[in-house]
Amino acid sequence: MAEYLPRLLDDELSELLPEVGAIALEGAKGVGKTATTSRLARTVFALDDEAVAERVTGRSATLTEAEPPVLLDEWQRVPAVWDRVRRLVDADGPGGRFLLTGSAVPKGSQVHSGAGRIVRLRMRPMSLAERGLATPTVSLGALLDGTLTQVEGSSPVGIDDYAAEILRSGLPGLRGRSWRATRRELDGYLANIIDREFPEQGQMVRRPDTLLRWLRSYAAATGSTASYTAILDAATPGETAKLSKNTTLAYRDTLSSLWMLDDVGPWLPLGSAMPSLGKTPKHFLADPALAARLLDLTDRDLLTGGGPAPIGPQQGQLLGRLFEALVALSLQVYSQVGEARLSHLRDAKGRHEVDFVVARGRAVVGIEVKASEQAGSDAVDHLHWLGRTFTDVQVAKVVVTAGREAYTRDDGVHIVPAALLGP
Repeated sequence: MAEYLPRLLDDELSELLPEVGAIALEGAKGVGKTATTSRLARTVFALDDEAVAERVTGRSATLTEAEPPVLLDEWQRVPAVWDRVRRLVDADGPGGRFLLTGSAVPKGSQVHSGAGRIVRLRMRPMSLAERGLATPTVSLGALLDGTLTQVEGSSPVGIDDYAAEILRSGLPGLRGRSWRATRRELDGYLANIIDREFPEQGQMVRRPDTLLRWLRSYAAATGSTASYTAILDAATPGETAKLSKNTTLAYRDTLSSLWMLDDVGPWLPLGSAMPSLGKTPKHFLADPALAARLLDLTDRDLLTGGGPAPIGPQQGQLLGRLFEALVALSLQVYSQVGEARLSHLRDAKGRHEVDFVVARGRAVVGIEVKASEQAGSDAVDHLHWLGRTFTDVQVAKVVVTAGREAYTRDDGVHIVPAALLGP
């Protein structure tokens, strides 16, 4: 077996499992759900195996007789087991009984939400901290707590390394592969989504080439708040018989059910003095490598500004957009571990924006992302605007860069290389 790559979710799972009856770990295929939960389980039922699925569904005592924790891998293949687990937890609810993994939300399933019985967690591709590029010296949790007022540290990682990480993927099974093998695996991953996963979700794709162009257009909108109309127009330039709005919304919903989209929603603080805040999410695929592969980018393309033009109101080249996606992926992982929420901030007219806002209670970390060694005066200005505008919260200000040194400026803005930021 391949060596297990530790995940930040490991500690949370180990802490929760003894106290809750069931945990469902959800996320896109290949993110490591099975490897992570198998380490905790004593009994494993792989429900994508028809014989195993028949045994679990055909004999009611199978689950009760199995030694816990019991892992039901790919539970969505047999949606009825969700309610079965819920009822077993209701009837006899000691902690540590069940683990469920799922890489899709069952189409049309009427399963109970599981609220109060089944704790649901999302697993994503590997963050920068999990990839082991450098030892993080700046804790997002400490910034939220207000206990970190000065940052420091040195990173060996430069912009060439970040470009490579964008292409290399955070799917643990692809780590260490050759470039050619990685590209072929990603091509196969995307083909499987279109040819197999969409039909299994009840979404028949009559024109696979059009769906692929739409996916490429979505990838070009990475890190932007582009409308779905703009994404569709970019996918079908010059075509009079365009896809209907309902079809494109069905694409989005199916990709969401497969955990392929990881959009970052808008920050809408309660009692905000700004009623004109934008309400459009920022677009991100589950893994920046999928976006890069859809756009057929090489590291040379990223570093020299090659590739198609980005889509959306936000300015910048694809390197900046995909570096932001790499940071977004990491922030999603760190925020979940720290019980915080990741959002972005943009006013309705686009005059003021902050790339990311991490919020927990009244504590906020404003984050600007720059795919360069310098912070840039515009990034700092946006963060100071955030602090001046939202005075009812505690704001820490961070510029995440592709540089090598972490330090705190005289005005209190923390400059943090992406590889040095951790949970």
